[in-house]
Amino acid sequence: MVAKKGKTAKKIDTSFNVENIVASANLKVELDLFNIAMNIDNVEYEPEQFPGAIMRLKEIGTTLLLFKNGKVICSGAKNEKQIAASIAKAVELLREYIT
Repeated sequence: MVAKKGKTAKKIDTSFNVENIVASANLKVELDLFNIAMNIDNVEYEPEQFPGAIMRLKEIGTTLLLFKNGKVICSGAKNEKQIAASIAKAVELLREYIT
């Protein structure tokens, strides 16, 4: 804000809060999305609607989009620690569904 002659400029608040970080990862494996959705709780897969499976990690507070080619999108994290925990949990759950 430019101050007019004889007036002082108002101080502008530039503080912010991180609400959502989106991160991507490549597990470099092929995933069996159908069996993942059938056997793991909180995973939805409707290939007619969307080509990825949606994994909700409620205990961590994030949502992962899983794709057959092994790519993963993590959303809802507020810091890198949450992202790392989400990817680690996904790998633990997905280990037996790698084709």
